[in-house]
Amino acid sequence: MDEKVKIEDKSTWATGGGLLLGLGVGFFFLQTSALAFVGCLLGGLGLGLILTAIIGGRK
Repeated sequence: MDEKVKIEDKSTWATGGGLLLGLGVGFFFLQTSALAFVGCLLGGLGLGLILTAIIGGRK
């Protein structure tokens, strides 16, 4: 009965979640400025990467 317990790390989901959050916010600014849309995408990606580093550092 030597079963290995697989622990899944879901901290990387923060990157995708931040990108989707930036996409959603960016759609509000899309008619105003395309650069604001891209800025929201990059901001969401950056936020997700920061959260991933914080969550991954705890373990």
